[in-house]
Amino acid sequence: KIEEREQKSKQRNPNLMEEGGGSDVVEREEDEAAAELLRDRFRLCTISIAEAEAKRNNMEVSQPIMACISDLAFKYAEQLAKDLELFAQHAGRKSVNMEDVILSAHRNEHLATSLRSFCNDLKAKEPQSDRKRKKGSKKEDKAAASVIHIPDL
Repeated sequence: KIEEREQKSKQRNPNLMEEGGGSDVVEREEDEAAAELLRDRFRLCTISIAEAEAKRNNMEVSQPIMACISDLAFKYAEQLAKDLELFAQHAGRKSVNMEDVILSAHRNEHLATSLRSFCNDLKAKEPQSDRKRKKGSKKEDKAAASVIHIPDL
């Protein structure tokens, strides 16, 4: 099913331009196809993790429960992404940084502590030459140092 969606997202319908839909329609359809593909991949990964955890704990989990867990995880991730974007916008930035991620965990102190520890470990592993840059604004340096790039799936 995912492979079919990947193929469909790569193909373009040449008749859309003739029907007066314009490039906006094509772009919107491509965005929707990409979002659907991402959603499917996320759900498959979530189900795989749930199945592995169930097996590791000698448990059985029904398929409807797996689907429910997967849907809830995806909805949570969507909301988290929206929150992170808003935090960055509120700070006057276009990119999400580590501080935004830590802020998103403010209701879960254990998670926030783990994220802070992870952030400090990353900063400690950062080469000295990257930490000390030539004169620039401190705000830009702080934002650039905390930005995490997540590779595509």
